[in-house]
Amino acid sequence: MPDQTVPGWRPRLRPPATPAILFLLCSPLLPAAPPDGYKLSWADEFNGSALDSSQWAYRTDSKHWSTQLPANVTVEGGSLVIHLRKQQAGGKDYTGGGVITKAPFRFGYYECRFRILAGAGWHSSFWMMGHDGSGGTGTANTPIELDVIENDSINLHSYGVNVHRWQGQHISRGHKNISTPSLSDWHTYGAEYTSAEVKYFFDGNLVQTVDLSDLPHGDLHIWLTSIASHLGNTKAVDDSKLPGRVEFDYVRFYTR
Repeated sequence: MPDQTVPGWRPRLRPPATPAILFLLCSPLLPAAPPDGYKLSWADEFNGSALDSSQWAYRTDSKHWSTQLPANVTVEGGSLVIHLRKQQAGGKDYTGGGVITKAPFRFGYYECRFRILAGAGWHSSFWMMGHDGSGGTGTANTPIELDVIENDSINLHSYGVNVHRWQGQHISRGHKNISTPSLSDWHTYGAEYTSAEVKYFFDGNLVQTVDLSDLPHGDLHIWLTSIASHLGNTKAVDDSKLPGRVEFDYVRFYTR
């Protein structure tokens, strides 16, 4: 059992297993475990009724096709929800949202469980990079960015992983598209980050390893976001699927 003194950790009550669901013990419907040798250091299980503002800041920029609004972020039913809307704000025709940890992290195992309930036109991500407090994606304060999952909802059966170096000349390394079951179902995404490499996981299975031994390192913040975007060769937002939502069951950080 996780250490009950860990900030943000609260027990999640689940019904006992029955013979009819025992076969799901290895299913992506249940959370994957972190690699051996790690202990829980920080978590938010989103069991409350509102976002914990002592732990999170909002994403508030206007980028690509949407403006990100704090009002689009709610906590309900044991999940953090980002609401995706056709709504004019900040000179854009759509609104998305996101949250960013106030606390920085470094080496360890990052994990998040979520699902995407959206039509085409939304770029949803779980990733780590620095944050300058502006609510946007400025790169001046981060040497490296780790993209655990980037999905463009024009295709809910694939997502991308990647690494960016922002200090000095920008480089992108280790991009890979991962074929998956539908991302509208619950799945667990993980990243084991060390000074030598990052290993990316999908439902507990290793899907990509990227060499970081020659890259700079620095403090990282955890980002959970969804914005309207042209990425993935998306021509337009599918208005017929709005309002949409992205639901995050939990986010956790483990250290050795």
